[in-house]
Amino acid sequence: MTVAATPASPPATTGGQNGVRLARSRRNAELSLLMLAMVLVAAYGAMVEASVLDRVTPNFWVPAAALSAVFLGLHVAIRFLAPFADPALLPSVALLNGLGVGFLHRLDLARATPAERADLATFAGTGGRQLAWTLISVALAAGLLAVVRDHRSISRYAYTLGLAGIVLVMIPAVLPSSISEINGAKLWVRVGGFSIQPGEFAKLALLAFFAYYLVRKREVLSLASRRILGVDLPRGRDLGPVVVVWLISLLVLVFEKDLGTSLLYFGMFVVTLYIATERVSWLLIGLVLFFGGAYLAYVLGSTVGGPFANFYLRAEIWLDPFADPYNDGYQLVQGLLALGTGGMFGAGPGGGQPLKLPEVQNDFIFAGLGEEIGLFGLSALLVIYLLIVERGLRAALAVHDSFGKLLAGGLAFTLGLQVFVIVGGISRLIPLTGQTTPFLSAGGSSLMANWLLIAVLLRVSDAARRPVSGGSGPAPRPTGGPPEQLHGAPTEVIRP
Repeated sequence: MTVAATPASPPATTGGQNGVRLARSRRNAELSLLMLAMVLVAAYGAMVEASVLDRVTPNFWVPAAALSAVFLGLHVAIRFLAPFADPALLPSVALLNGLGVGFLHRLDLARATPAERADLATFAGTGGRQLAWTLISVALAAGLLAVVRDHRSISRYAYTLGLAGIVLVMIPAVLPSSISEINGAKLWVRVGGFSIQPGEFAKLALLAFFAYYLVRKREVLSLASRRILGVDLPRGRDLGPVVVVWLISLLVLVFEKDLGTSLLYFGMFVVTLYIATERVSWLLIGLVLFFGGAYLAYVLGSTVGGPFANFYLRAEIWLDPFADPYNDGYQLVQGLLALGTGGMFGAGPGGGQPLKLPEVQNDFIFAGLGEEIGLFGLSALLVIYLLIVERGLRAALAVHDSFGKLLAGGLAFTLGLQVFVIVGGISRLIPLTGQTTPFLSAGGSSLMANWLLIAVLLRVSDAARRPVSGGSGPAPRPTGGPPEQLHGAPTEVIRP
């Protein structure tokens, strides 16, 4: 008797193969965009040298090549550690970071004498230091991806992070002005030749605590007491957390003398609260509290003085910078003149006079760039920031756990708010602040903190986009158990 051979049965599932192809496709897209970004950085460096030196040196490509090696290292790490992460985040941030290094090197060329410019070392000066900080920051981002394999594990340390965040916020306020104050704002800790801005790391720690706290208290904070003009107002007893954070933000405003930091902390809490509860009333209450507190500080500064005097002076400069254009209003006036001189298309890379701007490498780097790349160039930079924020919000909408939604949404909004605060101050939309422009300004604290922020967004987006085992759709949950169950909190999912 002959037995017919049966054909081999097909694999039970192709989900694993589909997932591998999907991850490879996204990472290849990321690599292509990253290479394009580095080509743009190299082209910017060549145009700067052509304008400043009247020729392009044979080493113009070296900074872009060094940055490419650093970012390629992170790209390889993402391929193994977060293969399904958003492919647009790394190239967008790399382009901003590369242009920042390029502009800082352009400032080094401007500070050197004509005889020294041609022989100026690629890795010397502010641009060289920023390149070193980029390497450290990217290494920290890769390390965070390696250590934090599930974003929900951050919630286990929520209270520790919250306490650490408060301590980091208050350290500059209690230190003597001689080691904590720069340009009127007490945001720094300076020891010898080393300085750090603790508030940059505090925002990440506080946001992780806010997200965990609001996941646990979402139902209570969503309750309404009465409806006025179509807005559901919360119960009076539930205003405690907002009032506490509001008071802390006012203390930052008064004792650290910085409106931007105060607005950043309070704004990220109120917006995270809105994402958690979907109550517009919390946004309205937050706006009333913050602007009411700022106006009260302004009035007290004009009458009492003391710790309120610095904020009053900044507000007066904002209202009329040309009243004292050579003293108190000099920085803001020069920034406005730089933006006006740049016009629509700018003077070209290397064609401006950025050294006339005080703190052009930090607070006013956006104005210095605006003089050379014009309104069109600045609009392109703002679109890149908007893209990063949008991808962060998309990750928040796609991830399935409540903590991830609040964490990613809060981080994305915080980055956007920081850009608004610094650009608004330079353009005289709001009083001038001491914030730095993310990824562009010189300094290690801001760069490290913002790269850590991007690493968390990459981790959340990887969880949101990871395909289901046995299919190609998004996975409902990564392994490890949701923080709601780990901590006994409600297990509801926030509606996108």
